Amino acid sequence: MKKNTPNKGKKNLSPFKKFIKNKPQKEEFRSERSSTFKKKGPRKNEEKEKQKKEHKLKTTVYSPFEKGVEKPTYNIKNVISVAKKLKEDEEVEVKTKSASTRLNKYISNAGVCSRREADQLIAEGKIKINGKVVTEMGYKVQPKDRVEYEGKLLKKEKYVYVLLNKPKGFITTTKDPQERKTVMQLVKNACDERIYPVGRLDRNTTGLLLFTNDGEFATKVAHPSSNTQKIYRVELNKPFDEKHEERLRDPKFELEDGPIFLDGLSVNDDNRTEIGIELHSGKNRIVRRIFEHFGYQVDVLDRTVLAGLTKKDLPRGKWRYLSEDEMIQLKYLSGLKKTKSKPKGRSRK
Repeated sequence: MKKNTPNKGKKNLSPFKKFIKNKPQKEEFRSERSSTFKKKGPRKNEEKEKQKKEHKLKTTVYSPFEKGVEKPTYNIKNVISVAKKLKEDEEVEVKTKSASTRLNKYISNAGVCSRREADQLIAEGKIKINGKVVTEMGYKVQPKDRVEYEGKLLKKEKYVYVLLNKPKGFITTTKDPQERKTVMQLVKNACDERIYPVGRLDRNTTGLLLFTNDGEFATKVAHPSSNTQKIYRVELNKPFDEKHEERLRDPKFELEDGPIFLDGLSVNDDNRTEIGIELHSGKNRIVRRIFEHFGYQVDVLDRTVLAGLTKKDLPRGKWRYLSEDEMIQLKYLSGLKKTKSKPKGRSRK
């Protein structure tokens, strides 16, 4: 018997495939399919395609690779000079906008009193501007205005920056109703300007403390976001347990008011009673509360470093002015620009 095999050169197609192959391709059929598909498709895709086409038309107007089109050349000196001029114009515009100052801030900057006390003076009608009494709290003082208090012309004070090595037994405040010893008594002869402490130290805590009449600088340095470096020397009443040290080094360690982030911790002696601790936190009594949490009593707490400043050549209870290099460093670390006014020369009480 002969085998029923397909002829050579001919494909053995099923009836369905033959139907598909032999079916005439009509333009009407294709257009119907495409139109129905577009109707069923999401409109968002169509809008995106239109946006892409419009974007291409806008962005491909010029191409350096097109024939007959030369690539533009730039004069770098002209570009730099134009950019510099634009920057100067912006700075002038900012200066003109910020030239005015709120009246209570102006009075405070003149060294008369605090802003709250200045509001009271304004309300009582004790402030005159250009010869007229002003009681408006939000009044903006212009550069050419003459502000008077008790017949005296007020002027903005020069900024002063003082570093004190605080002794034990003084509280960090400008006034005390109980008439206890304050840090202001230690710096009373430093200058004629009205300065105040930046941050605070407890009564029994010793070490570095800053004073200034620069409100912007004081706020920036004291704020937690500035990450002002603080290093303390701690003496405990008993040896510091290694288990407690491990817990304190744990990033998950927390007190009742939130997590504590230490930048450094060291045991400085064989008896394990003298500890060095570095942190940026500005929370109240933070170092004492850390060790009290583990059942220790802090006998000595001394701030040895503050924002890169040290106690070198500064005995306990003495003060000195910050040098210009120190001010540049401080303002750089705190994110403030250098002021035009230079601090007073280096001196010690």
